[in-house]
Amino acid sequence: MENKHNEFEPMNKKITRRRFLAASVLALSSAALAACGIHIGGGKTAQPTGNPTQTSPGDSPQSTALEPTPACGSPEELTPAVTEGPYFTPNSPERGVLLEQGMKGTKLIVSGYVVSTACKPVANALLDFWQANADGEYDNKGFTLRGHQYTDATGKFTLETVVPGLYPGRTRHIHVKVQAPDRDVLTTQLFFPNETGNAKDGIYKKALLMDIKNNTDGSLSGSYQFVLKI
Repeated sequence: MENKHNEFEPMNKKITRRRFLAASVLALSSAALAACGIHIGGGKTAQPTGNPTQTSPGDSPQSTALEPTPACGSPEELTPAVTEGPYFTPNSPERGVLLEQGMKGTKLIVSGYVVSTACKPVANALLDFWQANADGEYDNKGFTLRGHQYTDATGKFTLETVVPGLYPGRTRHIHVKVQAPDRDVLTTQLFFPNETGNAKDGIYKKALLMDIKNNTDGSLSGSYQFVLKI
């Protein structure tokens, strides 16, 4: 699938001034919502918008619970950059779901936010993911387990994929490039906790560890917050 947005060099030719201003307005709107308790930062939980639903002691708390926003300090530490490696392919398709029918491996859903060092959400940030399959192999001829997406107005992203396999010399990881509108590209990798190969991998950084949880259906959920210099 042809990608009309995924040229990283230079990004300002792909994101027009009108689009960038629109993203800025969305980010400012998120900041305005912060005054009402709906914001990223401080580890607070977002509150429902619109008409609130009245609950009684017998109601299920899951019926109105929203996903908590990420906790932030002031200032936040920048997400470290690491090597790109030999397997990046430009012009990946725009998609947040890398799973394909019949694909081997354990399902993994990674979600999180892209924020500034001041913990402000970065709307319309570009994230381009690529990784090995469950057997530790990369598709270097096509776009299997490759794709890019953009954050929403709150800076959130969600990636549906599989847990990558291992290959000689590396611990388990997912590659990603992250870029705020009209800013430099951050090239980095996400790592998995409790991997025996972490300590032996010269690229591994503790600051790039995802928070991984086991789900009852056998899948995994991961989370990570990217912090960019804005």
